[in-house]
Amino acid sequence: MKNFDTRPLALEIKKIICENENTNTYVFEHNLKSKPGQFVMMWIPGVDEKPFSIAYDDGKQFWLTVCKVGPATAELFKLKEGAKVGIRGPFGKGFAFKKGEKLALVGGGYGVAPMYCVAHKAISKGCKVDFILGARNKDLLLYTQKISGLHGINLHISTDDGSQGFKGFTTQVLENLIAGGAKFDHIFACGPEKMEYFLGLIAEKNGIDCQLAVEKYMKCGFGVCGQCAVDGSGECVCKKGTVMNWKKLKTLSEFGKYHRDAQGKKHYF
Repeated sequence: MKNFDTRPLALEIKKIICENENTNTYVFEHNLKSKPGQFVMMWIPGVDEKPFSIAYDDGKQFWLTVCKVGPATAELFKLKEGAKVGIRGPFGKGFAFKKGEKLALVGGGYGVAPMYCVAHKAISKGCKVDFILGARNKDLLLYTQKISGLHGINLHISTDDGSQGFKGFTTQVLENLIAGGAKFDHIFACGPEKMEYFLGLIAEKNGIDCQLAVEKYMKCGFGVCGQCAVDGSGECVCKKGTVMNWKKLKTLSEFGKYHRDAQGKKHYF
């Protein structure tokens, strides 16, 4: 078992970047030593602790991009620059790729942010990257300027309502690229599980390796609480993932169909 420190480290929020009305990026100055696809547990003092994917890590600073979706994140949004929070991690397994490979990166909603972390690392290894990002509408798109600023990235934008880019889903954009002759060694994705499920089917149909960052309810981050254990195997996503291969995910009875909340109740997609 990997040795890591599970105690929280008190870190100051050095900068807060407003991405849109419901999403902020929190910048910390610390050598986190993370890999693309890993996550941390953030303790919001007096409120709660939640898992967040890492959006950027250059060894000097790291970013966490957070969407305001519940009571804990609502309290986080009240904090100002200079406030301190607790950070544990990094935890989980990241995306696996080699120098010079051809990658299709797919980000849906706030899943775009951790895929930016992958893109940043991939281009430094000479990979060729097609980055597909999507949202319900143009106002909810994330990181478009940051991604456009990366040299050597082919950016594709989709919105459900057609307010920017392709009208439709990220899965359709990927299918169009493949139909047009694009070749990929890997498909990596982070976003809604239903989107990931269909990406897995596309990858399998075309014989492409597919790795997906799986989001489950977590409390500890390193396999003690069992909260993120999945039906079909009982394995904890925080230890087996959160990045998992499609070949494994398609054997899980719940993937792409439903997830369980903090009380274990099923919620179907």
